[in-house]
Amino acid sequence: MSVRSLKSSKPEMQKKEDDIKVKTMVEATLRDVEKRGDNAVRELSLKFDKYNPQSFSLSESEIESAIQKVSTREMNDIKFAQEQIRKFANEQLKSLKDIEVETLPGVILGHKNIPVQSVGCYVPGGKFPMVASAHMSVLTASVAGVPRIIASAPPVNGQPHPAIVAAMKLGGAHEIYVLGGIQAVAAMALGTETIEPVHMLVGPGNAFVAEAKRQLFGRVGIDLFAGPTETMVIADETVDGEMCATDLLGQAEHGYNSPACLITNSEKLAQDTLNEIDRILKILPTSETAKVSWEDYGDIILCDDHLEMLSVANEMAYEHVQVMTERDEWYLENMHSYGALFLGPRTNVANGDKVIGTNHTLPTKKAGRYTGGLWVGKFLKTHSYQKIKTDDAAVKIGEYGSRLCMLEGFVGHAEQCNLRVRRYGGKNIPFGSAAE
Repeated sequence: MSVRSLKSSKPEMQKKEDDIKVKTMVEATLRDVEKRGDNAVRELSLKFDKYNPQSFSLSESEIESAIQKVSTREMNDIKFAQEQIRKFANEQLKSLKDIEVETLPGVILGHKNIPVQSVGCYVPGGKFPMVASAHMSVLTASVAGVPRIIASAPPVNGQPHPAIVAAMKLGGAHEIYVLGGIQAVAAMALGTETIEPVHMLVGPGNAFVAEAKRQLFGRVGIDLFAGPTETMVIADETVDGEMCATDLLGQAEHGYNSPACLITNSEKLAQDTLNEIDRILKILPTSETAKVSWEDYGDIILCDDHLEMLSVANEMAYEHVQVMTERDEWYLENMHSYGALFLGPRTNVANGDKVIGTNHTLPTKKAGRYTGGLWVGKFLKTHSYQKIKTDDAAVKIGEYGSRLCMLEGFVGHAEQCNLRVRRYGGKNIPFGSAAE
């Protein structure tokens, strides 16, 4: 390979040092919330959000009051987005079937898809209140049939964000909390005096939220590792530098540590993109954030051909992958490690983030190598069951089971099988022996 880097992000060692700092802080915070419950949560809310309400849970009247502040146009836009997301989630749900099959005469095997019983949905706030994240988590859990859905988002300017509250309520949240950051996911997962813990945590967040979810995994389920947003543009000379630069910076504005990468086989496009990034950063209102992300986490990688581009892209396994080439369908067929693909210049990541209908909670930090993004199936657990309906089937399976258990030295296991062979087949098998 003759892959060259025309612009590199900061060294991996520095990124790892940042990760260690986050890990240490999260560990201490989770211990504090587990030990002191509501008192710790309240102190953290005051410290980070300067928010100290009588209750972090919104009453029905407070929810209605917040919704009243949402304009008619904004409400219609929220409803349109939720309609698209609900449509796609319902189609995904239809693809998940309970099954039951007779594998041998009298042997019935099956599985059932059962919703997780309680889910905590985190909706990021900070500089950019992520209204769309409420659709992606709350609404999708609702389509899956989760019986208890709680949702939490940080305050904005000392108040619940009206549009986020509206999206949560319309999406199907049963409880709504105004809490942000580590304290929110800790309270939902561990429980406090006033918040009953959930079985699963979902939703994107900053590095601290993502790390908190990682550390809580096992105590509760999580959807996936969804940390600071990542965007990759795979492009050739079928598009220009302005489009590539716009798609890179459009996601780099998320935060100060949002990776953005261009992979191309055109040195001219790479240089044009660098020039356009410089131009756009001078006029972009969010350039203060986007510029830091681009300087510290931006990459431009030049490859010889599409095969090299594909190999590098699969190895990096970024969250959002915008493909704008002469062979977009080829990338769809051959990409195997990513969060979501956005194919062709008419498509863009922002549409996927907000409205088009697919889910925007996606794997980051190479998690796309082993998981896809959040979808209705993440809220369902597939449980198997077995039934043996005839004496002959009990004997046949029992004889095989007995011998296989004894092969491993599990005498007690074998006796479970032998008992059925004796009882339903009338065969005399000495205790502790394998069936003949």
